[in-house]
Amino acid sequence: MQIVRPVGRQAASRKYDLITALGVHACRGDKHFQRLVLRFITMVVARYNWQNDELSIGQKDLAALWSVDERTVKREMAKLRALGWLVQKRAAVRGRVAIHGIDITAILLSTREAWEAVGPDFVERMAGPRPAAEMPAPNVVAFPGTAATVLPEGDALWDRVQARLAGEDPAAFNMWFRQLAQVGLAGGCLDLVAPSRFHAAYVTTHHLIRLLAAVRREDGGVRMVKVGAE
Repeated sequence: MQIVRPVGRQAASRKYDLITALGVHACRGDKHFQRLVLRFITMVVARYNWQNDELSIGQKDLAALWSVDERTVKREMAKLRALGWLVQKRAAVRGRVAIHGIDITAILLSTREAWEAVGPDFVERMAGPRPAAEMPAPNVVAFPGTAATVLPEGDALWDRVQARLAGEDPAAFNMWFRQLAQVGLAGGCLDLVAPSRFHAAYVTTHHLIRLLAAVRREDGGVRMVKVGAE
């Protein structure tokens, strides 16, 4: 999947397609998820700087925009960061509001199963045309942004991620994440190995968004996760 930030001559149509994908994806969820996505879209349309990848708005202003209280703002922003759609670039300090960026890759991964409901032309625009002899895509998801710092060998990142995943959903952890092992961490890429090809493929297809979100909450410098098989 080629990630193209919506700027330049075709920016308007790309933004429209991204919002369409979010809307169709939201329609498949319950009313609480639909409301979350609607708030996200409203915030992006009103205050997001596409050119600089910066979303800067205070909690008070955002509460007014969403017609909610500031506690709800904190809760909803936390959910959007957990999804991986928002990435905090600067924390709020000394009266300055926090600055977030938008992770387009995470949004595309979250919404891709809904694209076909719009039509084959939409799928082609979002994913790009597939050559007839194209092989299946590798189990890699890259996040846009600057190159990440290479973490030192022996860092306990995966241990922390596993602890977080186990606390969030013990059943899913025992079924899918416990058996994964870290085999590498360099250049912003976390390499994991699963006990079988099926296991690796299933995690990539069904649980990668949750996995990526957990990794990035522990270390925002990691911008790629690869799940392979033994």
